[in-house]
Amino acid sequence: MTNYNRRQFLGVLGAGAVASAGLSQPVSAQETPVVKMGNNYFDPIGLHVEPGTTVRFEIAAGAHSATAYPDRVPADGTAFDSGTISQGSFEHTFEAPGTYDYYCIPHKSVGMVGRIVVGSPGGPAEDSPIPDGEVPDSETIVQNGAVAVGSDVDGSGSTDGGMMGPGGGGMMGGSRGGWGGVPFVGGALGMLGLVGGLLYWATGRGDTPPESDDSAMETLQRRYARGEIDEEEFQKRRERLETGREDASR
Repeated sequence: MTNYNRRQFLGVLGAGAVASAGLSQPVSAQETPVVKMGNNYFDPIGLHVEPGTTVRFEIAAGAHSATAYPDRVPADGTAFDSGTISQGSFEHTFEAPGTYDYYCIPHKSVGMVGRIVVGSPGGPAEDSPIPDGEVPDSETIVQNGAVAVGSDVDGSGSTDGGMMGPGGGGMMGGSRGGWGGVPFVGGALGMLGLVGGLLYWATGRGDTPPESDDSAMETLQRRYARGEIDEEEFQKRRERLETGREDASR
């Protein structure tokens, strides 16, 4: 192979390598994660993103804010604050890695708090429990990517969305606490029906009186009239019934 052909061959290989490297790159940017702000809850209550990700805080119901605790963000991070809004959304780009804890200004007193882990956990938020509520621990958030409010993920604290969040307790709560609402009532009625049916079956089996000779004779006559048995069979069974009746009368 001449030097020219060798250079041409190596050039083709290099171009192929560059093309292959280009094809392995992502074809689109990461979708913007959304945190819903509803009746006293953030959902997801725990979110894991990579540095440089923009997160959208979106109103689902009511008026809320997404406000970072100034002393619970990484040293190089920015303490964001949407202010109280009742419609639309608020976006913030998380550049510095670490743990960000935040709350809702109007509903901090009822436990409306959340946590976002950017890259790896770190910063002052990891040094003490979050005030005003409970959030999933950072390792759980990183492991799951997102922890929905009301979920039962291990290490997630209460994650019940405050007093009115999804999955909350109370007598008519969704999946936890109290009486369990309609599912509990339906289950109780079903159990009562099952017990009643078993009792009826157990006590009623021996209450049915045996068929009398008269009714047996009537049944035999009807079967003979319908042609279900011939005359010979009819006579045999009639004699048997009459013999049994005579024995019983003695």
